[in-house]
Amino acid sequence: MSLFFILLLKITPLYINILLGYLSVKVLEVKKESIAKLIIYIITPVVVFSSTISVKIDFSLAIMPIFFYLFCSFTAIIVYNIFKKHWNDATSNILAFNAGTGNAGYFGIPLAVLFFEPHIADIYIFVQLAFIFYGNTTGFYITAKSNFTVRESLIKVFRLPVVYAFILGLLCNLFGVKIPEELFVYTSQFKGVYGILGMMILGMGLVGLKKSEDLDKKFIFLNFFFKYVYWPGMVILFIYIDKTIIHFINDEDIYKVMFLFSIVPIANNGVTLAIINGIKPEKATFTVLLSTIFSIVYIPIMIVLYGGF
Repeated sequence: MSLFFILLLKITPLYINILLGYLSVKVLEVKKESIAKLIIYIITPVVVFSSTISVKIDFSLAIMPIFFYLFCSFTAIIVYNIFKKHWNDATSNILAFNAGTGNAGYFGIPLAVLFFEPHIADIYIFVQLAFIFYGNTTGFYITAKSNFTVRESLIKVFRLPVVYAFILGLLCNLFGVKIPEELFVYTSQFKGVYGILGMMILGMGLVGLKKSEDLDKKFIFLNFFFKYVYWPGMVILFIYIDKTIIHFINDEDIYKVMFLFSIVPIANNGVTLAIINGIKPEKATFTVLLSTIFSIVYIPIMIVLYGGF
């Protein structure tokens, strides 16, 4: 029971940011499209570059972002091809995007800091780059595909600065190039901005929500199934196979990181990308909000079932 109240207290600021995002649009008439572009084209690239250049990379750590990126992309592509004819609009695109990811950054990073030792939390933050990279490549392509041709969608992906920020950060890391301490303090501040604006964009998307139109029970059920059944099931299966058969990772700390990725709520990046690509964001926003509330109870239960961190 104490774990529940600790978690509730820890994530309270996240819900405050959602409220502030809603009020910023409703009262101050802030343009959510401008905030979404700010996150994707400026803040996210700085966060990715700063994290990639500063972490100590070895083989076991390097393989994790690759694993999760491929798993996210595979899941999204399969789900899109299964459900692309189930709706007349771009709902299947958002479902596919959501099925391939989770709120590993805005929600997951505070949880990693709460539950893990600092060195394990650092591993989590580095591996989380896979979800950012997925959201800005495969995920972006799938959402853009609803309004654009394959060629136009690919052009939009390769125009995203986060792709080049990751490559540049990786090259600098491999060649031993470091950010000067004075600049590192500056770039580190973007991580906080990333978390704050990322949750605020969820509140911004609530403006204009109409229950009669946006309460799509089928869409909500499928999102919950892939996030809360499929993801933990597949990760637990992989951990079991690795422990008993292949011994490829064989690291309890990385197992914990993997499991936490599998139980975070539905990603609100889908809302951001829906706004960017001109897809109606209200349905996605309502589903993410329900997921975020549900996770207050779901996450502590799953951690207890796993055996604790």
